[in-house]
Amino acid sequence: MKAEIHSLFPTPIYFTKINRKFSKQENDYFNKPTKVKNIGNLTSKDKYVLDKKPFIKLKKELLDIVKNYYQQIICTSNDIEPTITQSWLNYTDKKEYHHLHSHPNSYISGVLYINADKENDKINFFRQRYEPIKPVIKSYNVFNAESWWFPVETYQVVLFPSYLNHSVEIKEGSNTRISLAFNTFYKGTIGSYEDISELKI
Repeated sequence: MKAEIHSLFPTPIYFTKINRKFSKQENDYFNKPTKVKNIGNLTSKDKYVLDKKPFIKLKKELLDIVKNYYQQIICTSNDIEPTITQSWLNYTDKKEYHHLHSHPNSYISGVLYINADKENDKINFFRQRYEPIKPVIKSYNVFNAESWWFPVETYQVVLFPSYLNHSVEIKEGSNTRISLAFNTFYKGTIGSYEDISELKI
């Protein structure tokens, strides 16, 4: 049977890479921060990593990527400027994991992979829509799956809506998976004065 199937209201998951290697100063910081326990792995005690002096260039590069996301996906006529808010490092060793979570008080969230093995490391996303009818699925696709994963690698950047639940399953491979996660918001005016929806931030 011939049929057309369209994807309506999809959730954007944006992938790109930074086009350079990390500097010695950046690598020194990545490998020597004060770490604290997280659920399933470790995270940096510092939750404003990108505000540190070694990362002035990197923060600008990541902000340019966020701006490209806004231009390609949000496509707003409002005079707003995205900004990176908090940023932190995650460390996941073999047999560790990163718990299921989302990022409140953020609009778009991102992850830059400092050390990731594309053969073993991945990021998992989860559908948050309630399904009152639940048949047994024999073959999964983007329409019927409750979760979906993507492989990740060093220097890759992933952006996604902050409300989207995500996790890292139990790690395989011998490397320590290191990622820099960050949240974003925006400054400016959104909405419309005429429609009584204007909000100045």
